[in-house]
Amino acid sequence: MTTLDTRATPQHDADAPASPERALEALRWAGAVAESHARLGEPPATPGEDEWRAVPVDTLREHLDAILVVRGEGVEHGLEALHRVGFFRAWLPEIEAMVGMGDGEWRHKDVWKHTKQVVKQAVPRLTVRWGALLHDIGKPKTRKIDGKGRVTFYGHAELGAKMFRRKVARRLGFQGELKDRVHFLILYHLRPSQYDAGWTDAAVRRFYKQMGEGLTDLLDLGRADITTKRPAKRKRGVRNIADLKKRIDGIRAEDEKPKALPKGLGEAIMERFGIPPSKRLGDLMKALTAAVEDGELERQDDYESYLAFLSEHADRFGV
Repeated sequence: MTTLDTRATPQHDADAPASPERALEALRWAGAVAESHARLGEPPATPGEDEWRAVPVDTLREHLDAILVVRGEGVEHGLEALHRVGFFRAWLPEIEAMVGMGDGEWRHKDVWKHTKQVVKQAVPRLTVRWGALLHDIGKPKTRKIDGKGRVTFYGHAELGAKMFRRKVARRLGFQGELKDRVHFLILYHLRPSQYDAGWTDAAVRRFYKQMGEGLTDLLDLGRADITTKRPAKRKRGVRNIADLKKRIDGIRAEDEKPKALPKGLGEAIMERFGIPPSKRLGDLMKALTAAVEDGELERQDDYESYLAFLSEHADRFGV
């Protein structure tokens, strides 16, 4: 792994008027670290908070978005570079608060290291990468230790989503679809890992319909959020999300398949053959569905074709 050779600039003069130039230099350095996949070399002098705040939000986001979509270890190095030059302290204190905070799973590590790994493992799609960077911002304010020394973060997803919408999104100029999607990913990032094989088809159907257009991003974030060092546990987590996606695909395909029979056919059968609502009526509908699947009848045809078919095969169907 190479090391980026960067010269340090003169130290900050506290009496100088606020200028974005040194902050922009720091942003360019962090971007170069990310793009070169280099470990941290000597950074520029750390800009003061006033210098960071002098950078226009649009310019800031342009640099940050570019770093976030870098593939592999480059994005991890880029994020650490941003931390080193004080970017998060000035613009994303919600991220700065995670540095050095143990979360139980990592023990000797911290939530920031977990976050960087999640970002690195996430598909390099901007919505998912932003969701990965911010998904745990609610942890510092929800961290508790129980009587057995176990660390918990109950409600961190809900609080993190609220923090994003009320503070981060406004501060960093998130708007429209990206704002809504990142909020969605923070709020629901735990949901994929909660799936188990005992879910009924109805539960899976409710899940994917509730997640809507954000489902693909959410499953991608769920996979990236598996950072355990235990190989067996990691394998179970990845397989669990793969199983969930497979079930969703199967149920969705079945739901999207045109129904064999037109709506209201049951009432027409009752009226024509004098059959009341009953198991017998249900059996007739199943038999007609099977006839459609076998190619004896057209799918979604008019009522008369099905009624005539029943009449022509009265002995077979008992009508």
